[in-house]
Amino acid sequence: MTTRLTHVQAPDARIREMTPDDCEAVARVRVRGWQSAYAGLVPQSYLDAMSVEKDAARRREFLAEGRARTTNLVAERDGEVVGWGCCGPSRDEDATGEKCELYAIYVLEEQLSTGVGRALMTELTGRAVADGFAGMLLWVLKENDRARRFYEKAGFAPDGAEEPFEVDGVAVPEVRYARALTP
Repeated sequence: MTTRLTHVQAPDARIREMTPDDCEAVARVRVRGWQSAYAGLVPQSYLDAMSVEKDAARRREFLAEGRARTTNLVAERDGEVVGWGCCGPSRDEDATGEKCELYAIYVLEEQLSTGVGRALMTELTGRAVADGFAGMLLWVLKENDRARRFYEKAGFAPDGAEEPFEVDGVAVPEVRYARALTP
């Protein structure tokens, strides 16, 4: 992970690197993000069973592993974590080493359309460029229209790849988006 002192500002929000102290807040953002964004798209039983405590434990473990080239950022507003995003090397077999992957980006529902998501995306793509990546990939639920619009406004487009994603025995198709990164 590359450490930088720069911060991107959304209106009254600050983007910074995630620390172990942020794990509980990031888990809350992620779980609430899933529960609001994926309602009606994945089984409700799965969403209802999500646990902030278990997710926070996974975040702590992930950070402790210190995965190289993985960037984890949080968005703060008034000292509260209201968004989280992370990216790193692409996990796709057909991706070259010059492509990274946006693993996740979540903003609390009440923070949608406030610039926080755009600020997170700007900082994540900027850091990916600085880390030497020439392109970024991401996977999004095919029926998640709001997220797809967000990614398209950020310069991403579907690249034709699709794959099934299974949640509690239900197939939820995903599409892959791609974007070139330029310095």
